[in-house]
Formats: sequence, structure tokens, C-alpha cells
Amino acid sequence: MEFQIPRFSYDTELQLEKGNSEYQISQKMLNVSSQIKSDILNRLGEDIYQYKAYPEDAHFCIVAEALVKRHPCLKEPGSFNGCYGWKQRLKYKMGNYRTQLKLQGCPELSVNSLKSKATTDAFPAKKVKRPKRAEANFYPSFPVGETLESLEKERLKLLSEVGIRNNERVIADKMARRFAIRRQEVVNQEPSIKVFRDRWPALFQQNEINAEFQRLMTVSLEPKFMAQLDVYTSQLMR
Repeated sequence: MEFQIPRFSYDTELQLEKGNSEYQISQKMLNVSSQIKSDILNRLGEDIYQYKAYPEDAHFCIVAEALVKRHPCLKEPGSFNGCYGWKQRLKYKMGNYRTQLKLQGCPELSVNSLKSKATTDAFPAKKVKRPKRAEANFYPSFPVGETLESLEKERLKLLSEVGIRNNERVIADKMARRFAIRRQEVVNQEPSIKVFRDRWPALFQQNEINAEFQRLMTVSLEPKFMAQLDVYTSQLMR
């Protein structure tokens, strides 16, 4: 997969266009000012975060390689692949960017702060909570105006709704509005299935399983499952 390099500020794009033209003629590299470098790293950092809050080394390689492919004047002489320095700068940039967002209360990052961890796990690199593959809504924020206490009260009210007949629409609405507290509970506490079922019995109904999968992954469960089943059916029937 190739990373799509975004457009930078007008001044930066102007300098890069000029630098790329000179590179095509004389293979001369652009003398990158601190202002241009900062603009490039800031913009790339924002775009990387849209994909992953905690990218791996290979992801930084992909972005750095895409950058010098799009703007060859940014290649670094002496680097084995022409972009090792950019990869390292992106790593530092993402670390600083996460720190800024964490200080602003971004829940997906705050959950990994030292004060949010158990004493035995209070080390920066220990038990980092990250989204699994394709989890689009890994750690959503609470709805505006809601707190942990108010959402817990609503969860208790929801328990009584489960026993009422023909109440699927009310349950579906309340389950959707309580998605954030449910996800934070899963990520923070890692409860057993039994405990989680006792707290959220409605989630174990077929329609709510489908709805929760849609909320978490932003794709429908049944079509996805059936498509994969078709792929492996011939092997299963052997």
C-alpha cells in the first residue's frame, strides 16, 4: 500500500516544485529550511494519525519512501535509501504529536498515560492499548454532556429494558448511545465474557452483535462473514 502524500502549505509547495525541477536537471537536492521541514512533518504527522495513533517502523518507512518519491529533491545523500533521516524525524514528530493530543484529553491516548495504568504496569512501553486490525472506533469519547457516572446510571436502566417484550427499538437506541462507555470498559478493564454479559446482556442478542460490529469496524458483520465463508467453503468441505 502506498501512502498518499498530502499537499503542504503554499510556500512549501512552491519550494518543492522548484526543487523537483532542479533535481530533474542536475540531481541537486533541495536545501530544506527549518520552516519547510516543520511544515512537512506537521502535515504528515496529522495524516499518519488518521491511519494509526501508534504506527510501527514499517509504516514510517512507507511514508518516508512515498515522500521522496513524490518530491525527489528531498532525498538525503548518504542515506542507504535516501529517506532514513525523514523516517527518524517522523518517529519523533509522532511522539510529540501524541503528547500534545494527550495533554488536550484525547481519550485514545490518555488511556496509555502512566496515571491510567496499574502500578505494576506503570511503564511507558508496557501494556500499550492499541486498536486491533480494522478497529475504526477503538476508544471513542463520551457523548457531549455525558460523564462516566451518568452513563453508568443509564446502563442500569437499560438492564430493566431487556426483559420487556417488543422493546428492540428502545434497546437499540440506548445501546448505540452507550457505545463509548462499553468500549472504554472493554479496553480499560478487559472483563471476562461472563462479567461483560452480566453488565450488558442486550449485547448478546443477534441484532445487537451485528450493530456493535458495525459501530466498531464500520462494516456490516453478516456480509463480511458470508464473503469470507465463501472463500473457505471449498476447503471446509474437503
